[in-house]
Amino acid sequence: MSEDNGINALDGYMDDEEDTQKDRYLTFRIGEEEFGIEIMHVLEIIGLYKITPIPEAPNFVKGVINLRGKVIPVIDVRIRFGMEVKEYDERTCTIVVRMKGVTVGLIVDTINEVLQIPAKDVDEPTSFSQSTRSKYIMGMGKVNESVKILLDVNKLLHADELDALSRTA
Repeated sequence: MSEDNGINALDGYMDDEEDTQKDRYLTFRIGEEEFGIEIMHVLEIIGLYKITPIPEAPNFVKGVINLRGKVIPVIDVRIRFGMEVKEYDERTCTIVVRMKGVTVGLIVDTINEVLQIPAKDVDEPTSFSQSTRSKYIMGMGKVNESVKILLDVNKLLHADELDALSRTA
């Protein structure tokens, strides 16, 4: 794992008024699936930092990192979703987000792009799926011929998990 100073690929987006962030999603890939999270929750995108494990943490909580002097918990979204564990590589990234007042790093396979997905192109999550992932889905974004699974970042961690992580950090 290499440490970098982070890429703030969102500079142009994060300085704009909040209404210009409406309907904007940072898209990323985990395995063969494409996901998106609302850009308003994204603080920055960084590479992999040295992770310090937290004893007795759930398996998806990889530990904490030191991001410019601030201790931030990181979770592996792949493991959170019950997907097969994958070795991290040069494309693996950490999305630093703010969820319910707590800064958390989300480890994903690769970042795609920031997309504008108007509300009219977002359908309710399908009810046929009872998978672990489905409880985190806020909608299905239609982009050209593809579908992006739009996640509710605030549901990725339960209140007790988030509370435990915030105490750790």
